[in-house]
Order: sequence, then structure tokens, then C-alpha cells
Amino acid sequence: MRIPIPPVRLGDDVVALAGEYAEGVRTPVEPRDAATVLLLRPGVNAGPEVYLLRRQLTMGFAAGMAVFPGGGVDVRDAELPDACWAGPSADEWARRLGVDESRARALVAAAVRETFEESGVLLAGASGDAVVDDVSGDEWEADRAALESRSLSLTELLTRRGLVLRTDLLAPWAAWTTPVFEPKRFATWFFVARLPEGQVTRDVSSESSSVLWLGVGDAVAQVEAGELAMMPPTYLNCLEVASVGSEDEVLADAAGRTLTMFTPTVTAVDGGHTLSMMPLHAKLTSGRGRS
Repeated sequence: MRIPIPPVRLGDDVVALAGEYAEGVRTPVEPRDAATVLLLRPGVNAGPEVYLLRRQLTMGFAAGMAVFPGGGVDVRDAELPDACWAGPSADEWARRLGVDESRARALVAAAVRETFEESGVLLAGASGDAVVDDVSGDEWEADRAALESRSLSLTELLTRRGLVLRTDLLAPWAAWTTPVFEPKRFATWFFVARLPEGQVTRDVSSESSSVLWLGVGDAVAQVEAGELAMMPPTYLNCLEVASVGSEDEVLADAAGRTLTMFTPTVTAVDGGHTLSMMPLHAKLTSGRGRS
């Protein structure tokens, strides 16, 4: 499966459909809040490696695509109590994510929960300066599966095991909303995090057909060669990470970010139409592979 590289030329039917939404003829689907994490580790070459999952071909969204661990917010994510929270406060996260405190709490909790569900990595510890070092045993796997099935909440897991969510192990990276004309829409906040020492990723998610660690530069090259399929935001975030440098440089860059939600819109270009990009991404894609 080959996905065109941004900026993608849009067909007349898509442009006409987008126009109906712009004119108020159609009402956009309300986007669902979601969180996803670029889980990083040092790379062999320049830049870090990122953990990717190939989604099952039967999935209703992004089927067959390489994606970061992540997913929709569970209503119980917003209920995570302060007793289970370590690191920057929900109020500070609200400022950095550009949302209210309750929504920020839900997004950060969802990022940690989804990372555990889809990679087997848990960003939590017994205190604010500790991280669990091995969560691959049978009992941990039972907890992970219970989270995935929603028979267990993140609060219940942390409370029973005497752990706190280490919000300081996450940093904000980007925020995207699906274009208004799409039938399934997400407002997704992207985070970056370092793979904790002593933990290992595992191929555990029921939504993926395979998993891999891949240098961000290699991921970009494979997408451009048609060897790996990614949705535009995944590709563009890999491209941006690759442009920043090492794992440490990426995390340092993210530490100072505050996010503004970006929603691509139809824009005219060279006698046709494409979806808009953030200025940095437009600059980074200039001269690269085209559809």
C-alpha cells in the first residue's frame, strides 16, 4: 500500500466535498480526543529510533498503516486522582496542551495507558523519581490485557500496584485534527517519550499485525520509497523528529513546546488543490518525493 507524500494533489470530488462543509451545506463529524506517543530510543545512525505498529488490514481506521502507539481517550482517563500523578501538574499540562485541566488530565493518562496497551511499556513508578523496570511477566500481561479490554482502568491499575503516573517522562510534540470532510475524525495530541531503562517493547496489541523499531530517517525514506505506508501526520512527525537530531535533542526541543491544534484545510496550489501544512512541515517537504 503506497500513500502519497505530502503535499498531495486532491481530486475534484474531494475539493467539492470540502467546499460543501465550508459553505455549511454539510456538518462535520465531531472529532474524538486521542493521544499518541512517539516512543524513542537511541539510533544506530543519526537521529533516534521510533517504535511503530502496523495496523491490521481489517481495522476501520488507518488499516495497514504504520502508526505510533495511541488511541482514543477513555472517559475514565480524566478521573485519574492526584494521588496517582507525579510530575508536572494537570494545570501545567493544560497550559502546554492548550486545553482545560480535565481534558489535559485525560490526554496525559490516555497517552500512558495506550502506550502500555500497545507496546508493553509503562511510564509509571513507585514514586516521582522511580520507574518500574520490568513489566513483561504474566501478571503484568494480564493487567495490560484488562486495560485493553476496558475491564480495568488506569487508576485501578496504578492504585492496586502502588504506582504513580510519571507525567514528567512525557513531553508535548504536536496536535492535529482530521480534516472536516473526513467521515471519521480525531483530535490527536502527539507526545514524545524515552524508552525507560530496563523495559522492553513487546508485540502485544490486538490492533497490530507487526511491530518494529526503525530510525526516524529510515522510516521517512521507506515511506518515500513506497515500502512503508503512513498517514500524513505520522510521516510529517517522523520527518520533523529526524530534522531535530538525537533523542536528547528531540526531548529537549519538546520540553519547551506549547501546542496549538492544527486542522488541515484545502488550499489552492499550482493550478490544483492540496491540504495545508504547518509552515515547518511545508519547508521540510519542499523538494522531497511526490505522489
